[in-house]
Amino acid sequence: MELFNPDSKIDFLGGRKVSMGISIVLMLISLGLIAARSFNYALDFTGGVLVEATYEQPVEIDQVRGALEAANFRNAQVQSLGGTRDVSIRMQTEAGQKNGDQVASDVLAALKVKRADVTMKRHDFVGPQVGSELKSDGIVAAIFVMLGIMIYIGIRFEKRFAIAAIASEIHDTILTLGFFALTRLEFDLTVLASLLAVIGYSINDKVVVFDRVRELFRTTRKADPYTILNMAINQTLSRTIMTSLLTAVAMAALYFFGGPAVHGFALTMLVGIVIGTLSSIFFANPILYWLGVSKTDLMPVSKENPELARRP
Repeated sequence: MELFNPDSKIDFLGGRKVSMGISIVLMLISLGLIAARSFNYALDFTGGVLVEATYEQPVEIDQVRGALEAANFRNAQVQSLGGTRDVSIRMQTEAGQKNGDQVASDVLAALKVKRADVTMKRHDFVGPQVGSELKSDGIVAAIFVMLGIMIYIGIRFEKRFAIAAIASEIHDTILTLGFFALTRLEFDLTVLASLLAVIGYSINDKVVVFDRVRELFRTTRKADPYTILNMAINQTLSRTIMTSLLTAVAMAALYFFGGPAVHGFALTMLVGIVIGTLSSIFFANPILYWLGVSKTDLMPVSKENPELARRP
């Protein structure tokens, strides 16, 4: 099934200066947000105590905060767990403080002072050293993923494709991280896992387009690189949109019906899918064009192509 005519002649590269300008501005804004606001790290990274409590009758978030402040828990973050009776309470602990079990018991006691109908569902404790290790390991994992992608694309295609692919991956990752710095949504391990998944998903779109570029260069005799790149985008546009749309529908269902535990994963994937799809069309190919990819870069060396054998 084709949503768009593969023989259409939409001039995507014609707006490359505008699209690249917008991408660069968004990247700079994202980097500024990351530097100025950082992320709202979850306990997985910061260390601290998480307490989930449930009330027999509906409760207001302000009531919970008031009960905690009265007991000198002044930096606690209180959130609803999707209803009017369940709440999560998150707070960081400092070196030398009581262990997680004791802090959770103190939190429950503070809540019971105001409302006796509260019970504890669960509590978790993460040490700050573990959180620091998770942050550094996550950065290393993302770097290795990108290096692996560059090596794979360089072997399968040609170095210009590898440069375009890794540039678009950096672009997609920075914009996705900028979204979390802007919204201050909780950044936990599920978000980190989905960020790595976004990198893999995004490169898949680029590989499909690059494959078509290589095929068109080899089968089209007289077309110039500008025309070839536009043809490749037009011919893969239906596949790109359909794949992105179906994946986004699945992630939306996971976000709305999967429960709070997978909200971060699903939302990151949704944002990453939108960014990755747009970068496949408006970012990766303009870079490939500016790098000067041509037919001779992709044709195999053979007796029919003696000029390639003479190239250094």
